[in-house]
Amino acid sequence: QVQLVDSGGGLVQTGGSLRLSCAASGRTIVTFAMGWFRQAPGKEREFVAALSRVRGIASYSDSVKGRFTISKDDAQNTVLLQMNSLKPEDTAVYYCAASIRVGRPPVSVDEYSYWGHGTQVTVSS
Repeated sequence: QVQLVDSGGGLVQTGGSLRLSCAASGRTIVTFAMGWFRQAPGKEREFVAALSRVRGIASYSDSVKGRFTISKDDAQNTVLLQMNSLKPEDTAVYYCAASIRVGRPPVSVDEYSYWGHGTQVTVSS
Protein backbone atom coordinates (compact mmCIF):
# COMPACT_ATOMS: atom_id res chain seq x y z
CA GLN A 1 0.00 0.00 0.00
CA VAL A 2 1.08 3.53 -0.74
CA GLN A 3 -0.72 6.76 0.01
CA LEU A 4 -0.40 9.67 -2.39
CA VAL A 5 -1.09 13.33 -1.66
CA ASP A 6 -0.94 15.66 -4.62
CA SER A 7 -0.71 19.43 -4.28
CA GLY A 8 0.46 22.58 -6.01
CA GLY A 9 -2.51 23.38 -8.20
CA GLY A 10 -3.98 26.83 -8.54
CA LEU A 11 -5.07 29.60 -10.88
CA VAL A 12 -2.57 30.86 -13.45
CA GLN A 13 -2.70 32.95 -16.60
CA THR A 14 -2.00 31.61 -20.06
CA GLY A 15 1.74 31.18 -20.52
CA GLY A 16 2.37 30.81 -16.81
CA SER A 17 3.88 27.94 -14.85
CA LEU A 18 2.95 25.68 -11.98
CA ARG A 19 4.72 22.84 -10.23
CA LEU A 20 2.65 19.97 -8.91
CA SER A 21 3.96 17.75 -6.15
CA CYS A 22 2.98 14.23 -5.13
CA ALA A 23 4.09 13.09 -1.69
CA ALA A 24 4.08 9.34 -1.12
CA SER A 25 3.93 7.51 2.19
CA GLY A 26 3.72 3.89 3.23
CA ARG A 27 6.18 2.63 0.63
CA THR A 28 9.06 4.09 -1.28
CA ILE A 29 8.30 5.32 -4.80
CA VAL A 30 11.40 3.46 -6.01
CA THR A 31 9.18 0.38 -6.13
CA PHE A 32 6.62 2.03 -8.43
CA ALA A 33 6.23 3.55 -11.81
CA MET A 34 4.75 7.00 -11.23
CA GLY A 35 2.39 8.98 -13.40
CA TRP A 36 0.24 12.08 -13.70
CA PHE A 37 -3.22 12.15 -15.22
CA ARG A 38 -5.82 14.88 -15.60
CA GLN A 39 -9.57 15.09 -15.92
CA ALA A 40 -11.50 18.06 -17.24
CA PRO A 41 -15.25 18.49 -16.58
CA GLY A 42 -17.29 16.12 -18.72
CA LYS A 43 -14.23 14.32 -20.04
CA GLU A 44 -12.47 11.07 -19.26
CA ARG A 45 -9.30 10.95 -17.23
CA GLU A 46 -6.33 11.20 -19.58
CA PHE A 47 -2.64 10.45 -19.40
CA VAL A 48 -0.22 13.34 -18.97
CA ALA A 49 3.22 11.98 -18.04
CA ALA A 50 4.90 8.96 -16.44
CA LEU A 51 8.24 7.61 -15.22
CA SER A 52 9.02 3.93 -15.60
CA ARG A 53 9.69 1.85 -12.52
CA VAL A 54 13.33 0.82 -12.82
CA ARG A 55 15.08 3.00 -15.37
CA GLY A 56 13.06 6.15 -14.81
CA ILE A 57 12.27 6.58 -18.49
CA ALA A 58 9.81 9.41 -19.07
CA SER A 59 6.79 9.41 -21.36
CA TYR A 60 4.51 12.33 -22.19
CA SER A 61 1.24 12.84 -23.99
CA ASP A 62 1.57 14.73 -27.26
CA SER A 63 -0.45 17.62 -25.84
CA VAL A 64 2.12 18.39 -23.11
CA LYS A 65 5.38 17.24 -24.66
CA GLY A 66 7.97 20.01 -24.56
CA ARG A 67 6.02 21.99 -21.94
CA PHE A 68 5.73 19.61 -18.97
CA THR A 69 8.49 17.72 -17.16
CA ILE A 70 8.02 14.83 -14.75
CA SER A 71 10.70 14.07 -12.18
CA LYS A 72 11.09 12.39 -8.84
CA ASP A 73 13.08 12.84 -5.66
CA ASP A 74 13.62 9.41 -4.16
CA ALA A 75 15.06 10.85 -0.94
CA GLN A 76 11.89 12.92 -0.41
CA ASN A 77 9.65 10.16 -1.78
CA THR A 78 8.08 12.78 -4.03
CA VAL A 79 7.13 13.08 -7.67
CA LEU A 80 6.97 16.46 -9.39
CA LEU A 81 5.29 17.77 -12.51
CA GLN A 82 6.72 21.05 -13.77
CA MET A 83 4.20 22.69 -16.10
CA ASN A 84 5.33 25.58 -18.30
CA SER A 85 3.65 27.57 -21.07
CA LEU A 86 0.26 26.66 -19.70
CA LYS A 87 -2.80 26.91 -21.92
CA PRO A 88 -6.52 27.15 -21.08
CA GLU A 89 -6.95 23.59 -22.38
CA ASP A 90 -4.65 22.40 -19.59
CA THR A 91 -7.40 23.26 -17.09
CA ALA A 92 -8.33 20.10 -15.20
CA VAL A 93 -8.01 18.23 -11.95
CA TYR A 94 -4.57 16.61 -11.94
CA TYR A 95 -3.99 13.24 -10.27
CA CYS A 96 -0.80 11.54 -9.20
CA ALA A 97 -0.77 7.74 -9.52
CA ALA A 98 1.47 4.75 -8.76
CA SER A 99 1.79 1.53 -10.74
CA ILE A 100 3.61 -1.74 -10.05
CA ARG A 101 4.09 -2.29 -13.77
CA VAL A 102 7.66 -2.93 -14.94
CA GLY A 103 9.06 -2.14 -18.35
CA ARG A 104 7.78 0.80 -20.36
CA PRO A 105 6.16 3.78 -18.59
CA PRO A 106 2.49 2.91 -18.00
CA VAL A 107 0.18 5.28 -19.86
CA SER A 108 -3.34 3.98 -19.24
CA VAL A 109 -5.58 4.46 -16.21
CA ASP A 110 -6.01 0.69 -15.83
CA GLU A 111 -2.29 0.19 -15.25
CA TYR A 112 -2.33 2.19 -12.01
CA SER A 113 -3.37 0.87 -8.62
CA TYR A 114 -2.96 3.88 -6.36
CA TRP A 115 -4.23 7.43 -6.82
CA GLY A 116 -3.98 10.79 -5.14
CA HIS A 117 -7.08 12.85 -4.42
CA GLY A 118 -6.35 15.39 -7.15
CA THR A 119 -5.39 19.05 -7.34
CA GLN A 120 -7.19 21.66 -9.45
CA VAL A 121 -5.30 23.54 -12.14
CA THR A 122 -7.08 26.45 -13.81
CA VAL A 123 -5.51 28.40 -16.66
CA SER A 124 -7.23 31.67 -17.53
CA SER A 125 -7.16 33.10 -21.03
